[in-house]
Amino acid sequence: MDRVRMGVLGCADIAWRRMLPALTAHPSVEVVAVGSRDPAKAAAFTGRFGGEPVTGYEAVLDRSDVDAVYVPLPPSLTADWTRRALRQDKHVLSEKPLTGSAREAAGLRDLARARGRVLFENYMFLCHPQHRLVDDLLAAGRIGRLRSLTAEFTIPGKPADDIRHRPDLDGGALTGIGGYPLRTALRYLGPGLDVVGALLRPDPHTGVDTDGAALLTAADGTPAQVAFGLRHAYRGRYELTGSEGHITVPRAYTPPADHPAVIHLERDGVREELTVPPHDQFRSVVTDFVEGIRSGAPARSTLAGEALVEQARLVEAVRAAARRGR
Repeated sequence: MDRVRMGVLGCADIAWRRMLPALTAHPSVEVVAVGSRDPAKAAAFTGRFGGEPVTGYEAVLDRSDVDAVYVPLPPSLTADWTRRALRQDKHVLSEKPLTGSAREAAGLRDLARARGRVLFENYMFLCHPQHRLVDDLLAAGRIGRLRSLTAEFTIPGKPADDIRHRPDLDGGALTGIGGYPLRTALRYLGPGLDVVGALLRPDPHTGVDTDGAALLTAADGTPAQVAFGLRHAYRGRYELTGSEGHITVPRAYTPPADHPAVIHLERDGVREELTVPPHDQFRSVVTDFVEGIRSGAPARSTLAGEALVEQARLVEAVRAAARRGR
């Protein structure tokens, strides 16, 4: 396969700002079709990024010249259209959250395996090398034994018609951005995290959760505290506290592609700043997706396979714990 021929299901903001620029700039990808329920939106996208405008999502899946699809749909639609795409033997790069149901995630994982297709959930921050540097620091014992983790992702308020504020589209802080700090906890503390307690604070007008927090514990008892919100000053960071020091990643989730990333290491009262060269994590997602298709297996297990199920299970458990708390 010389180039992966991509179709796009939906005209979301993240597709316009981030993923379609990455897809069209990649030498191993050709965007051949963009589907939307609104023909004008599809035409606007293809006018900028190329490909053929298509009315409706099914029409994209029916095309024989589409090998894979990118699915930037609202949370309420993502799992269904991912399932339809897999059943038509398309590889799928799905925006997060793929689903908030562990059972549904397992079904999609199994369907992808049965069809021999690659299924990625686009937690693109995992593809940035700054986190591999953190891995190296932990492995080298630079902060001793890991004792706790904190992670938070908050963003300023969005317009009232943003999908994050729409209960009919499964909006809310947990589905919109809460997955980032939860995925961070999974990355460093491993699967099987237990949700000790959680809070989701609903908007009095829409009913969707606008902010929340959760306390998690790993199998060995290591705790993690995560927080997320839709009406806050911007913050996207995590910190690992060890028996002998701290590692802080201040721009963990949205590091600019043209700026070095900075990691803070503190030990024995001495603070170091470690820099990682500029890196485009969106381009890396596309590269890994293409490599997964060409090799017949996902290139990064953190974006596929069991990680999909664990992520959905954790989101489900946070929601359940918040209901019990109320």
